[in-house]
Formats: sequence, C-alpha cells, structure tokens
Amino acid sequence: MINNTVVQTKNIAKVYILGNVEVCALSDINLEISKGEFSSIMGPSGCGKSTLMNLIGCLDRPSSGQILLDGIDVSKVSDNDLAEIRNKKVGFVFQTYNLLPKLTAMENVELPLIYAGANTIQRKKKSMELLDKVGIADRANHKPTELSGGQSQRVAIARALANDPTIILADEPTGNLDTKSGHEIMELFYNLNKQGVTIIMVTHNPEIAESTHRVIHLLDGRVVEDTNQ
Repeated sequence: MINNTVVQTKNIAKVYILGNVEVCALSDINLEISKGEFSSIMGPSGCGKSTLMNLIGCLDRPSSGQILLDGIDVSKVSDNDLAEIRNKKVGFVFQTYNLLPKLTAMENVELPLIYAGANTIQRKKKSMELLDKVGIADRANHKPTELSGGQSQRVAIARALANDPTIILADEPTGNLDTKSGHEIMELFYNLNKQGVTIIMVTHNPEIAESTHRVIHLLDGRVVEDTNQ
C-alpha cells in the first residue's frame, strides 16, 4: 500500500518561555497532509498559524510530539540534518518575498541550488527554467528594486521550487499585493498544484481559503475545524 502522507503531526505542542511565564502557542496538533493537497490554515492573529508553519517547515522544533516530513521524524534529527532536510524538502514563500536585494532574480532563484551543491551550469539552466515556468524569464537579470510586488513574488515562488521540494509553505503570499497581482499569484499556485505540487498556505482571506482543497482553522493554538471542500 502506497503512503501518500507527506506531513504528519502527532500531538505536537509548542511552549515559549517569556521571562517567568510559559506561553503555549500550540497544543495537541494532529494533522495529516497528503501528496497533492492544497490546504489553507486560517485563524485570528496569535492563534499559532505561523508557529505551525515554522514547525512543519523545520525552522523550529516542537516542545513535544512528533513531526514526520516525507516519513522522516524531523523532531529528532540533528540541527545539520534539519537544515539539509529543510533545503531539500521544503520551499518557502513569504508575504515579504525575502529576496536578497543585491542579487538578480536569477541569482535569487539559484541560492537553494548552491546550498544543494549544484554546479554553475545546472544552476543557471534550472533557474531560467523556473523563471520561465512562473512567467518572469524576461526579468531574470533584474534586481528586486526593479521588480513589482507581483514579479517579486513570482521570483520567490521560482526559488521555492528550485530543489523540487516535497511541500511548499506559503505564508500570506498575497498579503502585500494589489487585487490583480494577488489573483495572478493565486492562479500560479493553482496551476502548480494541478501539476502535483503540495501546498500549505496561511491566509486571512476567506475567498482564497475557500478555493483550496481543505481549510484548517486554528484558535488559541488548537485545531477547531478541519474541512475538506
């Protein structure tokens, strides 16, 4: 039997210590994300959405519980192994794009490939293919200051795809965009998902959430609703 689960969280909790106070950001989170799913995570500010994304994306570790990413228990591996897993298996898209300002669009896309050890020819070929895939190959040699918000987000998506990740994590990817650019970026995500890319997206926008396969609602660090659509 083929296991199509790419992310599984088992009773995960995250507690932060602020001075003498324990703050429970997440509690008893049990989720399974299947290959090819397009899921959205919703909830009010401070409910734990970004904390959950950081845990799934191997940017942080849970205080307790297990996280399996592609069958690997990432809650137990070393920091070096965690960084390698993150680079190979997770693509990140942020609200603020997080592009390096001194690098061109193509050089920004190349970064994960450099960390993965690809040679110069491989990197440049793959980067141009990805920029073409997201419809921005003609801006390959432009720096972020010469790009619009929508163009910058396309570069960020191309960079997220560089190492053919298991999953794309998108944190409010249309939050800084005008309506037209936001719709175009969402169309790009829908098309990627149709090609088999697994996507988890944090959003405050109910319209965007309703257009995904599944909506996971968080409140006070817990899953209060999990709806397939």
